[in-house]
Amino acid sequence: MSKECLLMRELNRIKLIEKYQSRRKELKKIIKSSTDPDVIAETQTKLAKLPLNSNPVRHTTRCQCCGRPHAVYRKFKLCRICLRQQLMTGNVPGGRKSSW
Repeated sequence: MSKECLLMRELNRIKLIEKYQSRRKELKKIIKSSTDPDVIAETQTKLAKLPLNSNPVRHTTRCQCCGRPHAVYRKFKLCRICLRQQLMTGNVPGGRKSSW
């Protein structure tokens, strides 16, 4: 189980991403459409001054049960280990243990 502070940090990242999403999109649009190097440089510095955690690339999906950052299924929002446990107990509809 991951620490609570890691889960809270991820929630704060999500809030920052939502807060600065429109501003970041506007700045990137200006950078792509402009041909003047001075305007591009000025806009890039504005973009660099935004918080690092407002970048959507820094967001990682975490398991809702244990907080594990790897092997998380987006559909269920569970890691492979927790998903298997839930499937074995029958808590996930439409899923069952495979056998061949």
